[in-house]
Amino acid sequence: MSKRDYYEVLGVPRNADDQQIKSAYRKLALQYHPDRNPGDRTAEERFKEAAEAYAVLADSEKRARYDRFGRAAVGGSAGSQGFDPTIFADFNDIFGGLGGLGDLFGFGTGRRGPARGADLRYDLEIGFEEMASGTETTLQIPREELCEACNGSGAAAGSRPDTCQQCRGRGQVRFQQGFLTVARTCGHCRGTGTVIRTPCSECHGRGRTEQQRKLTVKVPAGIGSGQRLRLFGDGEHGETGGSPGDLYVVVHVRDHEFFQREDDDLYCAVSVSFPTLALGGTVEVPTLAGSETVTVPKGTPTETRFRLRGKGLPRVSGRGRGDLYVTARAEVPTSLTREQKALLAELDKTMPRGRTDPLRPVAADDDGRPFFDRVKDIFG
Repeated sequence: MSKRDYYEVLGVPRNADDQQIKSAYRKLALQYHPDRNPGDRTAEERFKEAAEAYAVLADSEKRARYDRFGRAAVGGSAGSQGFDPTIFADFNDIFGGLGGLGDLFGFGTGRRGPARGADLRYDLEIGFEEMASGTETTLQIPREELCEACNGSGAAAGSRPDTCQQCRGRGQVRFQQGFLTVARTCGHCRGTGTVIRTPCSECHGRGRTEQQRKLTVKVPAGIGSGQRLRLFGDGEHGETGGSPGDLYVVVHVRDHEFFQREDDDLYCAVSVSFPTLALGGTVEVPTLAGSETVTVPKGTPTETRFRLRGKGLPRVSGRGRGDLYVTARAEVPTSLTREQKALLAELDKTMPRGRTDPLRPVAADDDGRPFFDRVKDIFG
């Protein structure tokens, strides 16, 4: 059976609250319970699928990881992340206790097996120039590391964990309930199969201590704000020999005071004097690599946009760069000398009279941002 989205399995929206998730699961569990569908393999698969979805969505931590990173962040099945049958404690009327699920999912085969470590997230803020050129930075990540004093065993030096007498090292206790054999995590050893009599003084029996770990991260040039970098194996350590999780570095780029970004292209505006627009000339335009000279043809209207190819941001793929679009805006002086006023008055006398050409109105919400930015706002 193909793996479906957990929200689709339960038939609830992604913003469903805990009560909606619980009610949806109760309905499916009653519909596909093996007692009501003896010998029906399809019903049994639906029953397991619904329980797997509920085991993740009813756990706030697992649900957050699933929403962010998908099924890979919570394992391929309910059991691969350390199935906790107590999460179904509110459904005693359906299961007659907490039994049945372990055998259906294959949890009742022994002590708790290897569990993949949790993924970690780090939010990194960088400047616009750092984004444009690429950067390398050192992160300090708080992470639980294996205790060096006990090498992760949790037992004090000279001792070792004893076999749990309650479950005899299996990590689970079993009992018969109807036609099902119920396997429940041993409460005495919490599924490990061992009990620490003399705990390590450094980690107090946990086998791990929290430490600050330094990691060097290379941020590629042209990365977008909100994009993330994945560092394989740099998340939390797995349990009982499980593989470690991953570290996701989410990059946030600070805005630039002059440039605006649209994908790999940059947009900006510069002031150009009326004589330059009318008679033609050149203007200096700032770019990420320094100033560029742009030729302004005579008779250039204000708000004319010039394209400077290859002067935008480098593409993350490493192939080529975007473009820089420069808008020329007529500069209206606010302070004039007496001579300048006289010259403008003389110029005005020579201009055509009696005709006013209609212009396209400027929208009230046109704040000067690039066109595609405003389109995004319109269509969400």
